[in-house]
Amino acid sequence: MTEIDVIDRKILRELQTDGRMSNVELANRVGLAPTSMSDRVKRLTRLGYISGFGARLDPHRLGLDLLVLIEVSLDKTTPDIFDKFAAAVRRAPEVLECHMVSGGFDYLVKARLKDMATYRAFLGDILLALPGVRETRSYPVIEEVKSDGPLPV
Repeated sequence: MTEIDVIDRKILRELQTDGRMSNVELANRVGLAPTSMSDRVKRLTRLGYISGFGARLDPHRLGLDLLVLIEVSLDKTTPDIFDKFAAAVRRAPEVLECHMVSGGFDYLVKARLKDMATYRAFLGDILLALPGVRETRSYPVIEEVKSDGPLPV
């Protein structure tokens, strides 16, 4: 990992807050010349500290009101099954995140859907049909207390 300095960290904090701000605005906030700022942002992107830019959409405005966390246990824990499960879950647009974990189950899936009926269809038609899935436990989210928080840079 390439070393980054205090100014780089300040740039990363600012961009997490507002990734659409102009180079001039970012330079003013950080205290650098716009040309130096542009070079630093390009360097941070090239080094992989900045992995991309995009819009954060409001799921409720899009009719995706149900957020659900799902524990997934596989019938076998072999590299082949892990690979097949991971490839299949990447193709499911309802799945926002999927993490292999250690403990009492194998994966934790975060999915966003319209409602409970849509989730029931997703569970039966997609999730339980994924390679190696033995059982699931679902946790519908009652309230999102904190999501999409910035990384502590």
